[in-house]
Amino acid sequence: MKNIVFNLIVVLLSLPIVIYAQVAKPQAKPNILFIMSDDHGYQAISAYSDKLIKTPNIDRIAKEGVLFTNACVANSICEPSRATILTGKHSHMNGKADNRKPFDESQMTFPQLFQNAGYQTAMYGKLHLGNNPKGFDEFMILPGQGDYFNPDFITNKGDTTITGYATDVITDLTINWLDKKRDKAKPFMLMYLHKSPHRPWWPSPEKFEEFSKKVFPMPESLFDDYSNRGTAAKTAKMSLLLDMKYSQDSKVRSEIIKEMGEVLPKISQGKGLGQEYSRLSLQQKALYDPIIDSISNSFKINWPNMNTKQKMNWKYQRFMQDYLACVSSVDDNVGRVLNYLDESGLAKNTIVIYTSDQGFYLGEHGWFDKRFIYDESFKTPLMIRWPNVIKPGITNDEMVQNLDFAQTFLEAAKIEAPNDMQGKSFMPLLNGHSNKWNREAVYYHYSDFPNEHNVQKHYGIVTKEYKLVYFYDIDEWELYDRKKDPQEMKNVFNDPLYASLVKELKLKLKKLREKYKDNS
Repeated sequence: MKNIVFNLIVVLLSLPIVIYAQVAKPQAKPNILFIMSDDHGYQAISAYSDKLIKTPNIDRIAKEGVLFTNACVANSICEPSRATILTGKHSHMNGKADNRKPFDESQMTFPQLFQNAGYQTAMYGKLHLGNNPKGFDEFMILPGQGDYFNPDFITNKGDTTITGYATDVITDLTINWLDKKRDKAKPFMLMYLHKSPHRPWWPSPEKFEEFSKKVFPMPESLFDDYSNRGTAAKTAKMSLLLDMKYSQDSKVRSEIIKEMGEVLPKISQGKGLGQEYSRLSLQQKALYDPIIDSISNSFKINWPNMNTKQKMNWKYQRFMQDYLACVSSVDDNVGRVLNYLDESGLAKNTIVIYTSDQGFYLGEHGWFDKRFIYDESFKTPLMIRWPNVIKPGITNDEMVQNLDFAQTFLEAAKIEAPNDMQGKSFMPLLNGHSNKWNREAVYYHYSDFPNEHNVQKHYGIVTKEYKLVYFYDIDEWELYDRKKDPQEMKNVFNDPLYASLVKELKLKLKKLREKYKDNS
């Protein structure tokens, strides 16, 4: 009997220890999967609007996490945006203000900090920021802009070429690393980066055929005449009608254009269908040629008889058909990766981020491309899924910026951020403590002029309600009321009703420039 009592006492005394051990067991560090496409406008994601396309797989990240409706960039151009994401610094601080100057690789980037903290790190796809990314145990990246077809890759083990369509190939590499190459004893930080839907918008063959038959609604501002704006909008070279090339962009064979004689408006065609088409094998070309011939013949028959608006609409439809076909492939492939996370059990402890390096004009204001502080370029898609941390299906309209990504990811992984990072972790918006978030405005600065598309240098301050912009080389100010004029068609800077607001925003802009040490 004594032995029974003694054993019972021992068991009871041990219970608190067992319970304590269970409670005190530290949670595993979260994995990070950072998915970024190139030039993917939020308008082409059905979580934001389904007017153009359905993207069920990308939408799934928002449905199972948070959708940010006021996410934006600090500089809307590819390489500077990527440098900002990696360093957590504005362009004037990280030194990458354009697509020409080399990136200063001596700077600390957030992948290096993850690697130093014991994370396994990998990158697959389009970096477009030099050929030797720091902080990665393994990488396979496209050289420069990369190619859609049979892409070349730079790796830390030598260069290689892989037959196939880039969006599919990049996904194959990503899933293969997750399945066969990663160290399963370590948390990972994986960057899965698409070339698509960057110009010249070459879809996969099946999407090319499918989307070439579709007709898309035109944006309300397609025929914007910039009458309520200043010099900058009027002199930009991003017009669908005047600057988008017939062959390279619209896929009209250059031989057809030569046969037609004078084709108006006159636009330089460069090298016909371009480098992408030349990379196709004869077997691959056979899948594209019937559609290209159909487009070319339709152009030859109809273009000479079209008026200006009809020509603009034709260009817009061709642009949308190819651009959205590229987006559709991205969505399919994101679905493949999400399915793998589910099937492997990794989804439970993996933060999934989907974004783009900036927004993109999809015919708004008659434009394609980016660079301006106007919304279609300035705003970027952003959705984040983190099971058991982010409440599923929420929408957030706070002003978050790609400047903030590095510090947010670092805080999520409990890694200390360097003091020289200029962003602000938006973890409070992810973990239900939004009352601790107090940002009122963001700062933007674009300075790549003169260069392609001829967009004037400008900086500005943006709040949820207003946008004040200064084109400093030409000394012109613009103010937009984002609530009353969401399409940003009317500059109200000189409107007396906004005089006191202009004064207030100019002061706030001055303080932001001081805060971020921008003396340029």
